[in-house]
Amino acid sequence: MKISDFEDILYEKEENGICTITFNRPERRNAVSYISFLEIYTAVDDMEKDKDAKVLIITGCKEANAFTSGGYFKEDFFDDIHQNIRKEIDIMDIAQKKLCMKLWKLNKPVIAAINGLAIGGGITMPLVGADLIYMSEDAWLGFYFSKRAITPEFGLSFVLPFYVGFQKAKEILYLGKKMLAQEAYELGLVNKVLPPDDLIPYAREQALRLIPPKGPSLSIKLMKKTIHAYFVDIFDKVLDLENRSLRRTFRSKDLRESMRALKEKRDPVFIGR
Repeated sequence: MKISDFEDILYEKEENGICTITFNRPERRNAVSYISFLEIYTAVDDMEKDKDAKVLIITGCKEANAFTSGGYFKEDFFDDIHQNIRKEIDIMDIAQKKLCMKLWKLNKPVIAAINGLAIGGGITMPLVGADLIYMSEDAWLGFYFSKRAITPEFGLSFVLPFYVGFQKAKEILYLGKKMLAQEAYELGLVNKVLPPDDLIPYAREQALRLIPPKGPSLSIKLMKKTIHAYFVDIFDKVLDLENRSLRRTFRSKDLRESMRALKEKRDPVFIGR
């Protein structure tokens, strides 16, 4: 994929070294698809290779009133994708192992500015891929995996207990918790909660503190590499397990029931199969 092919995100690079990825599909509240994740991977790969690119900010477009509303599902989705791009997509990588490992190994700092609802990949990707997470006061997180009869992706199965402990992580995941910004802050999932109008200016201010002349980018790069190194093999294994679980749940009757219930705006009736 080429940067000129991007349709789901905006990718901008500034002379000062700040790069920005903006989810930009307001008509579907920035819901993400295989294409969205391929575009993010391509942008991160470009940034990684560019010596002038120093720090990445990820956010959602204002028009969507969302960071991202989670996965985008459409029956004929792949029919509209160019054949050359389709070849770059591994539909069996439901947990997005390729992108997750790319973000985890990226040696440049990443900031997530969550400016609206964040569901599914909208929170799993920042929790693994972002070094600093800032959140708008009116934003919220949706850990709705059990409500959709699926399992987490992006290595959340490992990283969430690491953040909040096993008991709290199980409560959040098993019960499909909706979490407001202040609770996310109190649990240590985000670094700071800000008024909506202050979120992006603050994220940019912190980005500038991580790069020259204010920040020693070499030492920060080496800090990140050292902190992340031990967990590379763990994430590799966890993501394989997540993919295995997701493939199984994607064939389940409970998933089909959850999709019907979502469409019909009712509570699902699960049977455990």
